[in-house]
Amino acid sequence: MDNRQAMGSWLSGPRAAMEEAGAEFGYRGEQLGLPEDGPGSIARPGRRLGALAVDWGLCVLIAYGLITDGYSPATGNWALLVFLVLGVLTVGTLGFTPGKRLFGLRVVGVGTGRVQPLRALARTVLLCLAIPALVWDRDGRGLHDRLARTVEVRM
Repeated sequence: MDNRQAMGSWLSGPRAAMEEAGAEFGYRGEQLGLPEDGPGSIARPGRRLGALAVDWGLCVLIAYGLITDGYSPATGNWALLVFLVLGVLTVGTLGFTPGKRLFGLRVVGVGTGRVQPLRALARTVLLCLAIPALVWDRDGRGLHDRLARTVEVRM
């Protein structure tokens, strides 16, 4: 790699620069033993964001219609609490929320295949904090998934 490539590698990121140098990273989920595509493969960010938007919309509607009885500044706070309860109950029992089900996604425990309720609680609390969900590893898992030892896969 000449100096111009090394200096310009910040545009495409360190992964692209390493791949040009000959490093082999494999596909997302390979280290976890998941298939490259199809059912059981790591969920893509677009589907994950779509499912999150559906779940958040449902929680805002519940908070707006049942708790705050109309829009108020507290609606967002109540929606976050409803989101927390929804995530813990549905991911901890079924493995998916309504939005995840709509987009064909499921949360599974790494190694076990099931998400214990305590892991679902940890995952959802970290998701509500937002920052852990924005920090991803090379497999596309957020920090909330890594700490809870879970992975979001396609159904």
